[in-house]
Amino acid sequence: MKLLRNILIGTLAVLVISWLGLQLFYHSLALDTPEVPVLTLDANSVSVENGTRKLGNSWYRQNQFGLWEAYIEGEAYERGRTFGLLAEAQIVSQEESFVAQIRKLIPSEWFLKTLKYGVVFFNRNLDEHVSQELKQEIYGVSQSFADDYDFIGDKYSRILNYHAAHDIGHALQDLSIVGCTSFAVWNQYSTDSSLVVGRNFDFYMGDDFAKDKVVLFMKPDSGYAFASITWAGFMGVVSGMNEHGLTVTLNAAKSAIPSGAKTPIPILAREILQYARTIDEAYVIAKSRKTFVSESLLIASADDKAAAIIEKSPDRIDIYRPNDARLTCSNHYQSETFKNDSINIKNIRDSDSEYRFKRLNQLLEANFPINPTESVEILRNQKGLNDADLGMGNPKAINQLLAHHGIVFQPEKRLLWISTRPFQLGEFVCYDLDEVFGKKRERGKGGKEKGKMLVDSVRPSSLGSRPFLIDSLSIPADTFLSSNSYKDFLRYKKLKNRLFDNIALGKAIEWNASLETEFVKSNPESYITYFMLGDYYLERDNFEKAKGYYELSLSKEVASEQERKNIRKNLVRCDE
Repeated sequence: MKLLRNILIGTLAVLVISWLGLQLFYHSLALDTPEVPVLTLDANSVSVENGTRKLGNSWYRQNQFGLWEAYIEGEAYERGRTFGLLAEAQIVSQEESFVAQIRKLIPSEWFLKTLKYGVVFFNRNLDEHVSQELKQEIYGVSQSFADDYDFIGDKYSRILNYHAAHDIGHALQDLSIVGCTSFAVWNQYSTDSSLVVGRNFDFYMGDDFAKDKVVLFMKPDSGYAFASITWAGFMGVVSGMNEHGLTVTLNAAKSAIPSGAKTPIPILAREILQYARTIDEAYVIAKSRKTFVSESLLIASADDKAAAIIEKSPDRIDIYRPNDARLTCSNHYQSETFKNDSINIKNIRDSDSEYRFKRLNQLLEANFPINPTESVEILRNQKGLNDADLGMGNPKAINQLLAHHGIVFQPEKRLLWISTRPFQLGEFVCYDLDEVFGKKRERGKGGKEKGKMLVDSVRPSSLGSRPFLIDSLSIPADTFLSSNSYKDFLRYKKLKNRLFDNIALGKAIEWNASLETEFVKSNPESYITYFMLGDYYLERDNFEKAKGYYELSLSKEVASEQERKNIRKNLVRCDE
């Protein structure tokens, strides 16, 4: 943990110091705001009816499962401004959580304030790689952000930069953070032969950040209507499906440290979702944009009745189409262009990506043919290869107990299931996009779809007052939530965070033999438990005890070769 933080701060410090002198020549490096139409929208334009906030035909509410639901329509700037006004409280809260997590990693107020100069200079041309439409939308939503963080940058500049946070997180993934897992099956591998897509989105910015997930239904004035699982104020896409049954999910790949701003991956994914209905159309859009990190975009298409992975790096692109009707994706490349690339080979060797890839295939093969319920079970699986006990929260597991969300799509039926908190453990609730966007599908007994499409007489303006969750298709919460193991995990997590504060941030904490025993008992099969205790005692020059814990850590299933090397280095320090 401490090594990771030191690398992070060291990298950022080099960036800041290198460019700080150049900053003196600039009075402001704020990004130019886009031209937008004049709108007379403000807080007074919002009405509230039975807990639903409304502005024109758009609305925003929280459902009974804690998910926020938003329906937004109109032109670009209007959409952003409307979303901002409707979700203002959550927008302010999300930024507070986001900055709080950054402060936890970088507790120095001086360094945090100085850091903005390097980041602003690095991303000074970011707006050149974003379409005018999305710049207007982001500018609209940025006006609802709070003044409290203007020291970081003006609202528009910092919110546009926030849309690159996913990419920055993936750059940090090269320093062994976490990785997402996704899959698609169809034909003989699907229960009814239709496409089924599943994914875990393991972007973690603290528990508070993940509390207020938003299911955003967007009906733009151009392109296609779509649904995106997001957070308040974020207009990019990390998981989504459009009205024609095209889905996009993101998986990080190994990247070099970025050298300059390009199109953020969630912005690219948003463009694909809004303007593509086939895999080939998605590929054309991806090829037209330059990105500053490497990424796998799993695309499934109802029109194509198939799925493929667009693999993109800052300077190359390829598409991987499987020979069979099944597709699995973790965090390494599979296409001809990239599979023998030295960076990709090193990533496979040193990270947990290949292990999760193999485990995912093992789970799929054990459950063919797959339906949405089995897909959710796979996304929740915490075991390793051959059901090995990895301990709780191991990066080798499909379910690392930190996902922002889990999601399952049936593109040809326009159905999506989204997890409710915590992580992907809560109930998966089902939405029908045909119903959301003005159509409804006739269903038989038990919610089974008959396939007959009917014109829906209900206009979008009245959707705010009608529930469109399909209760008969919901998937129950994981039984793990009611187990003693989950209680142990919550206690383990609390104690782990306490240790992190001491080891990585140097904070004084309460720690004694009783707490240490409790910590070990709460997650005894996790290598992280003993790795952190080893670091704790190494900091206190108690080399004998540190060595014992490091050796225990190595006896467990360590997440990656890189982590194993770090533990061995610390063992050498103990011996020296």
